[in-house]
Amino acid sequence: MRDRDNPETIFDELAARGLVNVGTLEDQLDRIADTVALEEQHGTDSIVIAPTNAAAGRINHAVFERLADASVLDTSTIAHGRDGDPIAAGVRIATRQNDRELGVAKVFCLTFETEFFGRHGFVEIEGTPVDHDVFEQLLRSYDEGVAEFLDLERVKPNTLGNTRMLLTL
Repeated sequence: MRDRDNPETIFDELAARGLVNVGTLEDQLDRIADTVALEEQHGTDSIVIAPTNAAAGRINHAVFERLADASVLDTSTIAHGRDGDPIAAGVRIATRQNDRELGVAKVFCLTFETEFFGRHGFVEIEGTPVDHDVFEQLLRSYDEGVAEFLDLERVKPNTLGNTRMLLTL
């Protein structure tokens, strides 16, 4: 399916097979929320890396609504976080305090504040602290934060002066 002279043909072929998702940002966020909600209903854990906090908030809110509609969450008792988002019984919230419980093994940061993060157990890293197979999987991500974690050349101008640090739990 390689055609260097006419890449539009490849795109059209992939689109015809349903392998290309196009649409607005809202459409994409809806598809992500639908997928995460379905996985949660079937007992499958999923991780979504969003490009911005705003996008992550929109995805979280949409997943919450879908799970509430499917009666997966007990919405009879709801608290609200500082950000105003609803928290219902059955919701798992990822915080630094429950990383181990949720199976998080490593936390990455890119920072100027090395002393602060060092006091909290982070250590400076060089290279990529994952094995080759994980590295290859992470290369498929479009997320700039993942590219910074992998220390890819294309993001180095954006990270000059920052230190890559890792907390191993």
